Amino acid sequence: AQERGPAQPRQPGAAQPDGEQQPAEIESLCMNCYRNGVTRLLLTRIPFFKEIIVSSFTCESCSWSNTEIQSAGRIQEQGVRCALAVASRQDMNREIVKTDCATIRIPELDFEIPAFSQKGVLTTIEGIIDRAVMGLEQDQPVRRAADKEVASKIDDFISKLKQLKEVHSPFTFIIDDPSGNSFVENPHAPQKDEALVVTYYKRTPQQAAMLGLEKPADSAEDLRNEVLQFNTNCPECNAPANTNMKLVQIPHFKEVIIMATNCDSCGHRTNEVKSGGAIEPQGTRITFRITDPSDMTRDILKSETCSVEIPELEFELGMGALGGKFTTLEGLLKDIKDLVERNPFTLGDSSTPSKTEKLQEFIGRLQEIIEGKTKAVFIMDDPAGNSYLQNVYAPEEDPELQVERYERTFEQNEDLGLNDMKTEGYETAPAPGR
Repeated sequence: AQERGPAQPRQPGAAQPDGEQQPAEIESLCMNCYRNGVTRLLLTRIPFFKEIIVSSFTCESCSWSNTEIQSAGRIQEQGVRCALAVASRQDMNREIVKTDCATIRIPELDFEIPAFSQKGVLTTIEGIIDRAVMGLEQDQPVRRAADKEVASKIDDFISKLKQLKEVHSPFTFIIDDPSGNSFVENPHAPQKDEALVVTYYKRTPQQAAMLGLEKPADSAEDLRNEVLQFNTNCPECNAPANTNMKLVQIPHFKEVIIMATNCDSCGHRTNEVKSGGAIEPQGTRITFRITDPSDMTRDILKSETCSVEIPELEFELGMGALGGKFTTLEGLLKDIKDLVERNPFTLGDSSTPSKTEKLQEFIGRLQEIIEGKTKAVFIMDDPAGNSYLQNVYAPEEDPELQVERYERTFEQNEDLGLNDMKTEGYETAPAPGR
């Protein structure tokens, strides 16, 4: 975390005339007193392991110091997990290389240092424990003032960590590094260490993504969390515009694709909903009794193949009208109201007083349903089975909601283009003559 200035002529690991490697010295800014200090970099090799870069910073003004390590090699082909059975004080002095992405666990205390919570370090097992104790003790005065009970529990845990250093009883020290660049010293090398178990494993897609090697394999999950954007032309003015697309999972139903286009040139805005799945084996007829103003807040998915009927108003909206929509019941009824009000045959010179009167009466009755003043039956009929009305009691049955499945007629299959669709045995069909 230091700002580094120009380096001195010596480079990391540069050989001196006497053959001894000397660290490179770089003048750096001290983040404690904001005066200049010195960072020393040394490229060194750990026996029976690999090369690392040791970075050490010291400030003569405030005496602050900091030491970090970085792997000098690449990320390994496999991750590594080292499990050491600590049974004596000598084991506490074993050298440890811990990278940024390594996780440390002590199962006996249910203790864990997560990945990327600390910088890489070259230390000992005792040093790891001391560093953890120091981190926990740092905010204890504030905790004691804010919450004595929590502070007391942390004090008890700190005592347990300090007792580990005495090794009154054996415990297990585990370091798990997906990059494969962490290390626990084997004092018996090149012989086998019976107390140390080193396991190499294949990284999961999530671990690889954490290291920046690849994206997680679950692309479907990415689509659910991401808004896709592609270039289109405005249907009104034909100017270049952007269409946003989002895959949404509707609870207790299925996935749908919501698409919205916004034109910056003429201000035209459209949105529509496409089913994310196939045409269902059966059609769906949804009957809902509107009895309370809160019913207007129910989510509703109306596909392009769905027709809408309100018997109390003697109103029917055919399939294809309004397109696909994912909104609330109130939003759909308001869209129906706007559609009726914009009817060109009821506006201007083409309208008659009787038509206008009937139209105003219809709009008034529809507005009463929207405001919850009038009870009504709302029916959705979708031969493709891709429409939905929210059941607020799910997974229990809704007393006001009835969902029926039915076999489609030949005419309905014809409208959906299913009669001439062949999905089985088409590979063996004879090729047409040329």
